[in-house]
Amino acid sequence: MDLEDNAMGLTQEQTDKILQFQDLTGIEDMSICRDVLQRHQWDLEVAIQEQLNIREGRPSVFATEARAPPVVHDHIAQQVFTDEAPEGPAGVRGLLRYVVNLVVSMCYSTISSVLNLLLSFVRNDDRRLVTDPLGDVMGFINSYQSRYNPHPVFYQGTYAQALNDAKNELWFLVVYLHSDSAAETQNFCRTTLADQEVIQYINTHALFWGCSVETAEGWRVAQSVGGRRYPLLCVVCVRDHRMTVVARSEGSCSAQQLLQRLRRVVSDNEPHLAAARADRVEREVTARLRAAQDEAYAESLAADQEKERRRAADRAAKAARENEDLQRKAQEERHKQEIVEARAAMAARLPAEPAAGSGTVVLLIRLPGGERLTRRFSHANTTQDLYDFVFSHPQSPEEFEITTNFPKRMISRGPSNLLDVGLKDRDVLFVNDVNA
Repeated sequence: MDLEDNAMGLTQEQTDKILQFQDLTGIEDMSICRDVLQRHQWDLEVAIQEQLNIREGRPSVFATEARAPPVVHDHIAQQVFTDEAPEGPAGVRGLLRYVVNLVVSMCYSTISSVLNLLLSFVRNDDRRLVTDPLGDVMGFINSYQSRYNPHPVFYQGTYAQALNDAKNELWFLVVYLHSDSAAETQNFCRTTLADQEVIQYINTHALFWGCSVETAEGWRVAQSVGGRRYPLLCVVCVRDHRMTVVARSEGSCSAQQLLQRLRRVVSDNEPHLAAARADRVEREVTARLRAAQDEAYAESLAADQEKERRRAADRAAKAARENEDLQRKAQEERHKQEIVEARAAMAARLPAEPAAGSGTVVLLIRLPGGERLTRRFSHANTTQDLYDFVFSHPQSPEEFEITTNFPKRMISRGPSNLLDVGLKDRDVLFVNDVNA
């Protein structure tokens, strides 16, 4: 299986599980083993228990009470076996007999269907009302086991459940319809269905469902498959993506005849099941690839979205910074304009410079930028007037203090006049920026 495993992307652990599953279940086709394990997420224990349930006749986890899938009756491709005629044409006479039998069979099936439909309008048949399909099946199985043993393992579920299981498991479904009123039934059950080779073959190649046509469930299935003689065996499997009745065996036959018929039917239809399994595997591989691509796309999309989110956050932060800078610059411009207006207003309120005389002093004022101011003040002017004069100059700091040169001392702003604070004519004062 190396090449196939590599093509399917199977790991060594998965390959070992396939081999273990094959050994424990006896299923020869490894593609079936792989398909079952894949549908059970490679849980070996669950997959084996599932097969044991089917072998013991219990419905699998796929079985539901849902309506049965549609079943196709291809009367041309369907193989019909009876003990009344040879199983295949031999020469011209055999071919003519085969064609005549086929035409008669199709006409009989059509006419009987029409008659049954017409009769259904004029008479009531209690078997038309299927009220307890599972009860009908279990009642038949219990009755059959009390009278005939051994036998193939019966599927312990309704016909709908059996069809759904066979479709999901991609297995053959052998449908046995039992009639106690048929003369051949007892011999068929005691010899043919009790044969060990027949039991072994059916148990390992198909699900085996049975019911009595005397019950509502069995009668309904008999009407759907269109059998004419009992005991009746039908083989159903997936063909061209539809559940199809591919063969019918009517009346009694020997164990060897039944084995020959079953082997022929399985051989002719196994390619359809193999194609269905390959198609299912391909769909699963495609789904996994699509899921991986979707996951990769989602991750890439998430990464792109995260990048875009970060870029948007960066753009928003940059815009916020630029807006803050603009607001700060605007605020600074407003502040500068307010200072200019305050200086102009202050200059307008200053007392006029007095004329030279004995009651005045000339002060030399040096600004932090090196500019020198000279102004005559009256002895009555206050230190507040001195500060207001300095502030009104365009080159003065916004906040400042005035100090003398030597000895260095600060001139406090206030109502004290210049003479009281010890200022003399030609004193040099220094303006210091308190925010520098």
